[in-house]
Amino acid sequence: MKDLVMDVRYALRVLWKSPAFTLVALVTLMLGIGANVVVFGIVNAVLLHPLAVSDPGNLYQLRLKPWMSFKLLTTSYPAYEDLRRRNTSFSGVAGFDGFAEATLRWGNTVKSVTGYAVTGNYFDLLGVQPEVGRFIHEADEHGPNSAPYVVLSNNLWRSVFNADPAVVGTTVRLNKDPYTVIGVAPARFHGTEQFDWPDYWIPFVNWDQRFLQNRTSTAVTVLGRLKPGVTPQQAAENLSAIAAQLAKEYPQTDTGMPLRLVRPGLYADDGDVIRGFLYSMTGLALLVLVAACANLASLFAARAWDRTRELALRVALGASRWRLVRQLMIEAMVVSLIGGTAGLVTASLLLGVLNRWDSPYGHLAVNVDARVYFVALILTLISALFFGIVPARQAWQSSPLQAMKSGAVDSMPLRRFASRDLLLGAQIAICMLLVTASLVAVRSMVRMLHAPLGFQPQGVMLAETDLRLVEPGGDVPIEKKKAMIEAVRNIPGVAAAGTVNRVPFNGGLRGVPIFQPGTTEFTLNNSVLAPYVFTISPGYLEAASTRLLGGRDFSWQDTTETPYVAIVNETFAHKMWGDTSAIGQRFIVRGHLAEVVGVVEDGKYHNMQESQQPVAYLSLSQNEQNQMIFVARSQRAQNEMAATLERTLNGLEPDARIKVRSWLEVLGGLNALFPARAASVALCIMGLLAAMLAVTGIFGMAAYNVSRRMKELGIRVALGARTKHVMSTAVGRTVVLLMVGSLLGLLLGVLASRLLGHVVYQANPRDPVVVAGATLTMALLGIAASAIPALRAMTIDPSKLLREE
Repeated sequence: MKDLVMDVRYALRVLWKSPAFTLVALVTLMLGIGANVVVFGIVNAVLLHPLAVSDPGNLYQLRLKPWMSFKLLTTSYPAYEDLRRRNTSFSGVAGFDGFAEATLRWGNTVKSVTGYAVTGNYFDLLGVQPEVGRFIHEADEHGPNSAPYVVLSNNLWRSVFNADPAVVGTTVRLNKDPYTVIGVAPARFHGTEQFDWPDYWIPFVNWDQRFLQNRTSTAVTVLGRLKPGVTPQQAAENLSAIAAQLAKEYPQTDTGMPLRLVRPGLYADDGDVIRGFLYSMTGLALLVLVAACANLASLFAARAWDRTRELALRVALGASRWRLVRQLMIEAMVVSLIGGTAGLVTASLLLGVLNRWDSPYGHLAVNVDARVYFVALILTLISALFFGIVPARQAWQSSPLQAMKSGAVDSMPLRRFASRDLLLGAQIAICMLLVTASLVAVRSMVRMLHAPLGFQPQGVMLAETDLRLVEPGGDVPIEKKKAMIEAVRNIPGVAAAGTVNRVPFNGGLRGVPIFQPGTTEFTLNNSVLAPYVFTISPGYLEAASTRLLGGRDFSWQDTTETPYVAIVNETFAHKMWGDTSAIGQRFIVRGHLAEVVGVVEDGKYHNMQESQQPVAYLSLSQNEQNQMIFVARSQRAQNEMAATLERTLNGLEPDARIKVRSWLEVLGGLNALFPARAASVALCIMGLLAAMLAVTGIFGMAAYNVSRRMKELGIRVALGARTKHVMSTAVGRTVVLLMVGSLLGLLLGVLASRLLGHVVYQANPRDPVVVAGATLTMALLGIAASAIPALRAMTIDPSKLLREE
């Protein structure tokens, strides 16, 4: 132990005497380990932390057989009841609707909140205990509007109700309806989705009565626990058989599509995307750490050769080779521990920022727990072993006698590649790969920003409201809707205005079956197409800048007394009628025979990755649609326009819940640009770290080569060597390693196309712009890193150098 303490103290003294070297080593390790701790902290929170429910390993979520991106909704409430009664595989089945938005009113407090509508057995199935009061139970439900109860989330209870236990039993209003507070959920519980933190839970029977009997409304996400001995595959077969039977009993509404089971927690099928992204980022972060360790191994190896005489003298004085190896490994361990600690502190601060950030996916609770500390320690120890073993190996193989005679020498001639050359080449290859990945992400983002959307979001404000929640009986006269649209259109500075029931990229889209004219049996098997269907008002196409390719827009003269009309996009027209003009063609949708009066351009509706989808637009004046999003195009400042728009609509409907956002803000959300932005930011950070490591690695190698060959360079200059020959001797090897490593990195980038495909949209490492940009970047980094050593070689004074020798 005494020798170990002495070695640590000696290591600290040695490092203190080389502040520049020590600082570079510590910063390099801090960046490498810090990046990995941040990525693992997110992976730990998203993938490794179990849900805050009882026995999460036996909890499953029902999904339709086809893979669907970010579509939580699974089935209708009547179908849920049928599945629950008829299945023989589950010990319990419950359901929820995660889109129960409302305006909370309590005393003088008015707050927009989001919550879950749940079945009565939801909390019992999950096995959660309340912090205050009680939960909703199945015994509370006795038919529609029989259970006006609400359970508050812990966060809402603390932020609005000041964590007062006496709130249990009081009455609050959600929109226009009174609810009695019966309990508060525990702090860690927020349902079965990692990113979703609802403000409240209310019974399904008291939320929206349309869903209780409507088999076409797919509002319910179904959860279940398997009986002992039943496998997920057996349960899926049981449920699929029930779905097929329901399709025979209800051919007009039920598809009979097979079902499967997935784990809840990551928005169902989007979990595949999230896991792929996080695993890919973990791999790239580990590459950063490997590059950092290769950099340090080169620097420590070069430093060990500079200390050859010192180490030889210690051997001559009686130190064993093992003692020298231990000393060098302890120096590496000291550097690694200090750098790892700095990386952990930095990562903890960054994870704290992430913990306070609400992403478009929702809030993610990121904590630095024992698992994160353990991973940081393991990475620190492995890093020390990785870059410490190289100088230790050199010390073990060195010749003390030769070192005492002539100083530091290589174990192999200069014309051959040493281990530190291979380390630098590997580091450059990894850095080239990461720089290529960052440029692929940037190109992907640029490609996405310029992709045709079918609308122009710039300069457009959206105001979302649901008038049925404030109107008596839930019915809103068309005259009132028209008056509200006209009021928005008359706002100074508004160029165009209209409404739509749902904007693209906001989730919740499902295909609506359509039928050929003359169809008498409206079963799903007889449908010819299942397009997305939007309900729009006259003026929406102009406000959205959606190009009308043929025919006309809707008008207020299209009423329930006139022929039913529709507008379709190009894909719809082509799939239905081929090259024949769509104008004047007819099809049946939602029980109406609709005539096509216009054709608009294709666009993107659910996410950027989807193929061209058929879309039909129906007229607001011919369809009941009380949930509307006002679309206003204006050149006015965004904040000013938002305030004016909200004030105008509140003036017409004071009790309505108005949510105003810019269309660009909506596009930055979950299904549109956020994944690409997140990937671009993450990969650009990785690329920046790689560039910094490349500069330090190339500079270190070039400077070491020049300092080690100063005598040789001086003799060459004295004998009349040309400038290019001196430059070649000084940094030629570094340039060769830069070229070979960069080429290898490009090849690795091409081979990593599939990995990058999990991270970015339409990843293409073979893109000429990416290849040229990565090559130019590495060339500039090489020039910048080699400039100072090259200038030092060029300014050698042979007479001064020889006098010193």
